[in-house]
Amino acid sequence: MAPEINLIDQDLYHRSGPPHDQFAWLREHAPVFWHADGGEPDWPGFWAVMRHQDVEHVSRHPELFSSSQRLALFSEVPEEHIVLQRLMMLNMDPPQHTRQRAFVNRGFTPRMIGQLEKHVAEICTALLDDIQQRGEADFVTDIAAPLPLWVICELVGAPVEDRGRIFELSNLLIGSADPEFLASPEEQQNAAAEVYAYGEQLATRRREHPQDDIVTKLLQPDDKGEALTSDEFDLFFLLLTVAGNETTRNAAAGGMLALFEHPEQWQRLLADPELIPTAAEEIVRWVSPVNLFRRTAVHNTELGGQRISAGDKVVVFYTSANRDEAVFPAGDQFDVGRDPNPHVGFGGGGPHFCLGRHLAALELRILLRALSERMPGICLDGEPSRLRSNFINGIKHMPVRF
Repeated sequence: MAPEINLIDQDLYHRSGPPHDQFAWLREHAPVFWHADGGEPDWPGFWAVMRHQDVEHVSRHPELFSSSQRLALFSEVPEEHIVLQRLMMLNMDPPQHTRQRAFVNRGFTPRMIGQLEKHVAEICTALLDDIQQRGEADFVTDIAAPLPLWVICELVGAPVEDRGRIFELSNLLIGSADPEFLASPEEQQNAAAEVYAYGEQLATRRREHPQDDIVTKLLQPDDKGEALTSDEFDLFFLLLTVAGNETTRNAAAGGMLALFEHPEQWQRLLADPELIPTAAEEIVRWVSPVNLFRRTAVHNTELGGQRISAGDKVVVFYTSANRDEAVFPAGDQFDVGRDPNPHVGFGGGGPHFCLGRHLAALELRILLRALSERMPGICLDGEPSRLRSNFINGIKHMPVRF
């Protein structure tokens, strides 16, 4: 019997997380599914893409499925906002995306990420030092959230005293549908404007006083003498602040919850720390920190046996693709030794493959190692509370003791 299909109900995600029963039924019976509208202006009907191979196909063919035409987030955006939002790399198609990606890639080379390893380890140590004597903590607000936030601040050279405000702004931008962070559209716009202005201040300082950091690298002209415009840099800073913070935060929190719910897997890690790299990848697959992104069909095409018309809204569900039985044997089981693991937790390939995937994996590995060495007895100490969002698979609070 077919379940009732509603993949966008934010209350459902808030109560129990992603609707894996609906995803599984659709993968088997309607892998490219016409999802009726929600009766609201920002929720027209759309094609929901469930299977791994179709998610990858959409991701790798921007000439067929555009990020720019109607942007990449699920909600509909007023026409007057689209032009500015297209300056953000998330909302670009090649060749514009190719140009900007070439600039920002310079700040995410293996050398630049390698330089951060010591800093990430020091941040983990400081966070655990701070809570170890207490014997209890909120895993999200005390560990999972500050770790990537501090790393991003380190990456861009933001002062320590600014971390708290950047954290608050990030919550407003991502969690606006959640009662705890509830923000009006005006408050969201103000938060985005504040992050935007903060990026411009950083850029001004680095133009005057260059350093060996990512901001300086991003501002330097390329071989042709071209440089990012102020708007392009500020919007990238906004993207980096939110995406680089939220995704790792929710992977870490969701991953730790998975280990609490599968204690035999935590014991495997304690017994064999060599499994930590594969565990980090399995966490990203299992949690799928980003649930979905939107594309718009550029031409009439076919996908999963369905005829897609130019202009149709197409939404890829990474959370579903990461449990696809055709790709992941026993995909509904959490396995810290899973190898191979071709998950799409960092995107399905193509031009928008996650820029910070190596940094995120580094943070998860170092955190898992630190926790296994210093807090092997860590355990859940109450009910986690989930973010009310169909975009981010997030956990807001998770009490632990150790």
